[in-house]
Amino acid sequence: METRPWHQFYDPEVPTSIDYPSDQIDHFLRKSAEKFPHNVALIFGGLAPVLGEVHSKMTYPQLDMLVDRFAAGLQQLGLQKGDRVAIYMPNCPQYVIAYYGTLRAGGIVVPSNPLNVAREVEQQVNNAEATYAVVLSLLYPNVRQVRANTSLKHVIVTNIKEYFPGLLKTLFTVAKEKKDGHRVDISGDSNTTWFQEFLSSAPAKPQPVEITPDDTAVLMYTGGTTGVPKGAQLTHKNVVANALQAAAWLMGGGTGADGEEVMLTALPMTHSYSMTVCMNLSVFHGHTQVIIPNARDLAHVLTAINKHKPTLLPGVPTLYTVINNNAGVKAGKYDLKSIKACISGAAGLPVEVQQEFQRITGGKLVEGYGLSEASPVTHANALGSGGRIGTIGVPIPDTEAKIVDNETEEKELEPGQPGVLCIHGPQVMKGYWHMPTETANTLRRHADGKIWLHTGDVAEMAEDGYFRIVDRKKDMILAAGGFNIYPRDIEERLYEHPKVLEAAAIGVPVGGASQRPKVFVVLREGETCTRRELIDWCKEGLAEYKIPRYVEFRDELPKTMVGKIYRHQLVEEEIKKEKEKAAQKAEQKAEREQHQQEKQEEPA
Repeated sequence: METRPWHQFYDPEVPTSIDYPSDQIDHFLRKSAEKFPHNVALIFGGLAPVLGEVHSKMTYPQLDMLVDRFAAGLQQLGLQKGDRVAIYMPNCPQYVIAYYGTLRAGGIVVPSNPLNVAREVEQQVNNAEATYAVVLSLLYPNVRQVRANTSLKHVIVTNIKEYFPGLLKTLFTVAKEKKDGHRVDISGDSNTTWFQEFLSSAPAKPQPVEITPDDTAVLMYTGGTTGVPKGAQLTHKNVVANALQAAAWLMGGGTGADGEEVMLTALPMTHSYSMTVCMNLSVFHGHTQVIIPNARDLAHVLTAINKHKPTLLPGVPTLYTVINNNAGVKAGKYDLKSIKACISGAAGLPVEVQQEFQRITGGKLVEGYGLSEASPVTHANALGSGGRIGTIGVPIPDTEAKIVDNETEEKELEPGQPGVLCIHGPQVMKGYWHMPTETANTLRRHADGKIWLHTGDVAEMAEDGYFRIVDRKKDMILAAGGFNIYPRDIEERLYEHPKVLEAAAIGVPVGGASQRPKVFVVLREGETCTRRELIDWCKEGLAEYKIPRYVEFRDELPKTMVGKIYRHQLVEEEIKKEKEKAAQKAEQKAEREQHQQEKQEEPA
């Protein structure tokens, strides 16, 4: 790759280019099983009364054997190369087995957010034309509800407790299934089987399938650049490249040696970030994964860190925020000093959060950037040097980036000018599933002959090659006077306030041509604050047109599955309020007119 200005900021151990093998994804699991026969691949468990954290372990050879059986079982059911398999569950060993087993059988993985409701499952399954599904028993009622309306032929149901250690499994059976009535009966459902029965009846080895690097491996559903859910087709080449790119980047932080790291996987594996930076990176390099089913269970997260001493903790800003502010952490109850390197993604990392987390752990926390259409990582700050606070860093190995104008997205802009961020690299998807128009709008051939991914994010590039995300193009607040306001500018200022825990900004009225900023704020525990105090704070650090007009205090903000503040839901709630307000005004007006008419009709 040609030398780029940002290469000067790479840590010495990080290459600017990588030689990517043409292997399919599951081959890396096989290699790790052969190279590290005694390494623990997965640690999985939970918190039990009195006992604290209890867990089971699975080695790489054991995982590889189960993946073989799962792949052979799918083939026995009739799966052909290219068939889609939906995986609908939280983080657990069964997810890892089903993911690699599907790929080994020649299928395409369709990760499904465990927070999806029945209607969303139906839409995704039918869009992907998935014929197989692997489902957590707790979520199976959603599948059963819509199954007749989908393309599904076979469903495999698994219980979260199947890979719990014995005592925890017993406690779960008593406390959850018997007490709360969470047992699921599938006996009357055709072409439906339990996960363990499926494995035990499968051949030991699958039939080999010829896979090329350009074959689709994963349909990663995303709102993309327009908010309409669509399946990004990530090829074996895309996913392999991004896992190796991320691993190479970690070497700059003194981590990443094969078979020596411990990864805390708290982010949901159904999300592209966790798939690549947690699961695939670990499996490719023989690292141990400590699997957390629910990242919002902070007690489990902190206890697992304290007990298993992970060195790597990929996360999102909200995860690091709640760790920083946890009373147990502040009291020294948990030892977090094992953490060496963290890359934060999915949203902007506030400077205060970054600095406090580094102080607590002694490790490096840097901001990165990516999107599902790029498998997802494209940028990161250097872990060794720490990079440049307030930026997403620089493009990772073999990745190019540039800024084009907002209006036509055709003219390349000079450094310092905000515009749409475009990406070129081996991790960029081959297109959206069955959506040629959306694909053509997002993947465009430029004058240099290369295909560039138009991200929809507004960014700036400095003269020396550092990039800074300004905001999502679609989230821009259109202020009076023709000013464009990026919500992140306001949010960053609010995060600097010592009483503010979380903040989000939107423009109101929603969809209006002349908007004013409205902010939603969560205060730190025990703090009180007024609207005037926050507005005065913003006046000291923001241009006048960026100062919020409205402030709404909340106990919590809505979040996505990965813990990213869900600004879209705040917008939807505001639209609902505006409609209700308009309806109320219309009703009051009608009542006044009715009253006036009745008064006119009264006899003199």
